[in-house]
Amino acid sequence: MSLDTLLSYNWGIMTPEFIILVVIALLTIFDLFMPKTMDRKILGWIGLAAIFAAMVTTASLAGGSVESILDDTFRLDSFAIAFKLLLLAGAGLVMFLAVSHEAKEGLENYKGEFYYLFLTALLGTMIMTSSGDLITLYIGLELLSISSYILAGIRKNNLKSNESAMKYVINGSISSAIALFGMSYVYGLTGTTNLLDIAAQLSVLMDSQHVYLLGISFLMILVGLAFKLAAAPFHMWAPDVYQGAPTPVTAFLSVVSKTAGFVIVIRILLTVFGAAATEGPGSVPLLLDMQDYIAVIAGATMIIGNVVALKQTNIKRLFAYSSIAHAGYLLVAVTTLSSNMFYSIWFYLLAYLLMNLGVFAVIQVVAGKTGSEKITDFAGLYRRSPWLAVAMGILLISLAGFPGTAGFIGKLNIFMGAFATEGHYVLASIMIATTVISYFYYFGVMTQIFFRPAADTSKFHIPFGILVVLIITVVGSIWFGIFPNTALDFMYNNLNIIDDFFS
Repeated sequence: MSLDTLLSYNWGIMTPEFIILVVIALLTIFDLFMPKTMDRKILGWIGLAAIFAAMVTTASLAGGSVESILDDTFRLDSFAIAFKLLLLAGAGLVMFLAVSHEAKEGLENYKGEFYYLFLTALLGTMIMTSSGDLITLYIGLELLSISSYILAGIRKNNLKSNESAMKYVINGSISSAIALFGMSYVYGLTGTTNLLDIAAQLSVLMDSQHVYLLGISFLMILVGLAFKLAAAPFHMWAPDVYQGAPTPVTAFLSVVSKTAGFVIVIRILLTVFGAAATEGPGSVPLLLDMQDYIAVIAGATMIIGNVVALKQTNIKRLFAYSSIAHAGYLLVAVTTLSSNMFYSIWFYLLAYLLMNLGVFAVIQVVAGKTGSEKITDFAGLYRRSPWLAVAMGILLISLAGFPGTAGFIGKLNIFMGAFATEGHYVLASIMIATTVISYFYYFGVMTQIFFRPAADTSKFHIPFGILVVLIITVVGSIWFGIFPNTALDFMYNNLNIIDDFFS
């Protein structure tokens, strides 16, 4: 590729990625040459500034036309902007947790590698969001995955952290291999890795043997990505990894990594298989034929996640199964393929980001104080720190989906989409039943907080970063529960996701 060709591209659409990339390089150099006695948390604040700058730049790109560079491998469309804003917002809040981490074995013991590995994982999610090609999608996925493996095991002298990293590596590698094998069938059938070119060729697929191979490809990609989403029955790695990883890493995996997982699911399944014909032009797309498989995974994920959570005694394992259950709710939206699917998924991920990161902020404070992660350690929290207890209570009822919270609006959007689409009443019923089951374990935590005596009466110190996260997440959970249109209006007025996605 000549220099003139390179200079002809509009590199400005990659400004957010360049900001993160440059800061990763700077943090690596700073960490190398800083005195060993110097607190590395300054690197976290620099990373936080970079995330904020990237977020502002991404927002400034909203409202423009679809642009692509590098032979359409990198696309800036409304879909990319909308989900990139979620990823950056979640990453910023996680960074606040990281710089405030004061556990017995805190992140400061591991120098500065946490911060630039974290930004590297974030960069992978951003590349996935803007990918228009199977190769760049996979590169972004592996950039996220490899960084996450290291982050999960960053506490090198902690046996639980070692175990979680090992399980994560093994399961993640297997899932990546399965997904890549499925993608290879798509490439073999079409001779291209460009998503839109693949869609164009598959829309006129005639040979029944090719349709059969494409069905195998769909199932392989679905299974591989289901591992990434921690969807049942491919979820068994999640509880151990969530428990063994440092709390900021657990928060990152539960929110940012999961959001990126749904980004790649939507990009591949809708673009490739949403256009693939099963019996020539004018026939039903393959994705509609395969809806039942996604529905089974969604139903199993909701049931297993919520039922197994009832028996948990470790707070991080409980929220691991809660995260599995919420992946099931989101898969309901993917299954129904309703006209409002993009907006329902985006809003639910926004609500989930707020309520889950707020919960992990409280968990980090309590676990740092007690040195334990048992649910019973939250006993008497209301007497020890009323504000912390009230914040946790609001976030828990949002996770449970009570009216007046963002969690309720998010579930309602998905539920209405399921009922509006013919043939998904069973899935909607499972969603209602499992949501009711979730009340038992969410309110079990609230019972400990408000109605059980405290074993220790000492007060909590709430670091500045934790305070910022709690204010943003609690206010956001209430605000978007009462005024959901403030978020949805931005989407409808500034981001034309549906038209941009397929153009």
